[in-house]
Amino acid sequence: METTEKDELDKNKEKKGQSKKSSRIEKQLENAVKENKEEIKNVSETASSSATIRIDSIRDELKKIRIENDEDDESDIDENLEEIEELEENNKVESKKSKKKKKIFLRILRVLFILGLLGIIVLAFLLYGPWDGFRDWYITSAMTTMNHQWLATMFYSQETIDEVLSRNKINEVSGITDNSLIKKASSEEMKKQKKYANEYEKAILEKDPAHEDYKIINIEGKAYNGYLVAIYDASKIHTMVTSKINIQGQYVTQMAEREGAVIAINGGGFDDPNYSSNGGTPTGITYSRGKLITNKNNAGSGGLIGFTNDDVLTLGRMNSTKADELGMRDAVTCGPFLIINGESSEILGNGGWGQAARTVIGQRKDGIVLWLVLNGRNYATGILGADMNDLIEIMQNYGAYNAACLDGGTSSVLVENNKILNDPIDSTGKHKTRWVPTAFGLFLNE
Repeated sequence: METTEKDELDKNKEKKGQSKKSSRIEKQLENAVKENKEEIKNVSETASSSATIRIDSIRDELKKIRIENDEDDESDIDENLEEIEELEENNKVESKKSKKKKKIFLRILRVLFILGLLGIIVLAFLLYGPWDGFRDWYITSAMTTMNHQWLATMFYSQETIDEVLSRNKINEVSGITDNSLIKKASSEEMKKQKKYANEYEKAILEKDPAHEDYKIINIEGKAYNGYLVAIYDASKIHTMVTSKINIQGQYVTQMAEREGAVIAINGGGFDDPNYSSNGGTPTGITYSRGKLITNKNNAGSGGLIGFTNDDVLTLGRMNSTKADELGMRDAVTCGPFLIINGESSEILGNGGWGQAARTVIGQRKDGIVLWLVLNGRNYATGILGADMNDLIEIMQNYGAYNAACLDGGTSSVLVENNKILNDPIDSTGKHKTRWVPTAFGLFLNE
């Protein structure tokens, strides 16, 4: 009897030990399942496989203990087995996805590498190949900018740059405008004209009913777009200058608003040492309403561009003494000159100025003034800008008898009622203009 009771006690102790062991192993199984869930987040195939093996080992040990204890209820184990199988299936799916993503990523890298290599080969061919068209365009466009000359100097020697510029330049027409050749037509004469020589003549002489004093015409070319403004009374055009002359420039919108100009364009050039000035100091000679504002020598292309007291746009290289003799009232200094007395400048290659945004002023023999503002250097849309040949062609088409370039690039801007009409782009790629020292404005309320 005692032996039997002792044996029974030993059995009970053994069962309790096995039960504790079973509970401990169940806890291990539960923890292993949780760990496996976490490891699924990391799609490493090795880690997932290791976790699954560990769970299988614990599961087998738990089943063995329960069999020894005659425990038939394996519902918990079945639930865990189902969860483990689901996790294993998820592991396989995630592993396949990971492999697929890796393959796609490697393919993208290969494509990018091939495209990059092809791009380098094409660029090298364009920069150094036998065809000089791209090279000439690239160098002349870069060298006429304020902040991007390094784009040319980083690839080419100064000798190469000088050679390209010597083949692409403008031989400016010489002389001074003959004021006697400009005969101002009256409004009545323009109204009487019913037949036009061509579409350009019609565009100029058929006035806009909304604006009796000026007309804005859309201009489009292969690599440029913008506006041509026909102004019918040159006596209403005056030079505007920044309120902080020789200190700081202003936006043309600010000048126009301050002085009351209905429509305005940027004016002459300005001193720009190291291409970092604030546009406050005009180059050469400047007149505004008959007053001499600045009086310096002009070392660049072009010369004086302005209106005399008889409302003739007069172009020429001259000093202030000569300008006073001609009766200059509103003028700036810039260039190059495109047309003087009906004779155009000689353009070699692309003129040496590349393609860019441009501002041009001109006058017809009938006295109508032409303002041309073209967009450029918007490489995303293919609007590279106009070269000197384009400018002369446009101005001649619309009947200009005298014409010259004003400051271009980021300075080029056309303003109507204090609103910018064109699309200026600065050196950082932002769609904005810059401070300038001078501008021409049309004043109707005088």
